[in-house]
Amino acid sequence: MRSKRSSQADRPGLVFDASGLVAGVDEAGRGPLAGPVVAAAVILDELAPIKGLKDSKQLTARARERLYDEIRAKALCCCIAQASVAEIDALNILQATLLAMRRAVEGLRLRPHRVLVDGNQLPPLPMPALAIVKGDAKVQAISAASIVAKVHRDRLCLELHARHPQYGFDGHKGYPTPAHLAALREHGASPEHRRSFAPVRAVLRDG
Repeated sequence: MRSKRSSQADRPGLVFDASGLVAGVDEAGRGPLAGPVVAAAVILDELAPIKGLKDSKQLTARARERLYDEIRAKALCCCIAQASVAEIDALNILQATLLAMRRAVEGLRLRPHRVLVDGNQLPPLPMPALAIVKGDAKVQAISAASIVAKVHRDRLCLELHARHPQYGFDGHKGYPTPAHLAALREHGASPEHRRSFAPVRAVLRDG
């Protein structure tokens, strides 16, 4: 695994000088106590620009849903991948996130010449890659990936809610809110909870 703190993040022109396809990669779901971590890789089409791309956390849910559909319709290609709860518990959340990112890049229909990843860690990839801190606010392809990953994971949380309504996954999306922690203490951990995360571990220990 390579780890790199980008020294070029403030000089994005260097990123785009190379010819060829560029994929943006981001994840959703590192912090929640339950469910998979999701990654998306997106190669945008310069001839089909998408207005309003930005960090998914700065958008309303309605705006994310609209942009998700537009990205899926206009991007040259897009792939969503994930690492399961079992993989998160076995590997740790960082390694599971990098695994999901690698799967997303490998699943692209077109092979990118370069990959731009949000953050300061890179998954092992066979092509040149650059980690960009706060890249979801600086690079449109990463912004698009952050939106796709976030919307997909939120939809997974609605499915979790349908199976386990007592936890309220439709509201907190798995994050350790007071309501989620109270539900954990009352009902114990579901099969979808990450046993390696401290609040879940505590419930299992005390229960």
